[in-house]
Amino acid sequence: MSYDPPHPSYPSHPTYPNHPTYPWQPPTPAEPIRPVRRPPREPLGHHSDLRVLRTAYRWQRRTATLTALGYFTLFLVLSACAPGFMTSTIADGVPAGLLLALLQLPVTWCAIALYEHTARRRVDPLADRIRRQTELDARRGAAR
Repeated sequence: MSYDPPHPSYPSHPTYPNHPTYPWQPPTPAEPIRPVRRPPREPLGHHSDLRVLRTAYRWQRRTATLTALGYFTLFLVLSACAPGFMTSTIADGVPAGLLLALLQLPVTWCAIALYEHTARRRVDPLADRIRRQTELDARRGAAR
């Protein structure tokens, strides 16, 4: 027996015949032509607005935290390194250390006010814009 190589016009792999295997098989239907659609929008998780929002929120947290903790750290450093200053009297026998300790509460309130201010000015508008875009994307997805 001799081996004859397959004819070049026929595929060599048996699972891809260019003719029906059995004569009574119907011809394979041609695939319908699909309309060309524009590519879907970039998913929201990779959207640049989320990166901007994360950055704005990160700066907001750092600013408020460093305001409150910075003052408290300054108070602790002065207490440890400058006891003469902390025990000196300011007015009517009130020591400077007590006055600085009492100022801790207003400084904390200022840090909270700064946090709220930066939230209203920078973070909330970004979050609202992303929220509106997400709702619009959800409506578009439901319409499909």
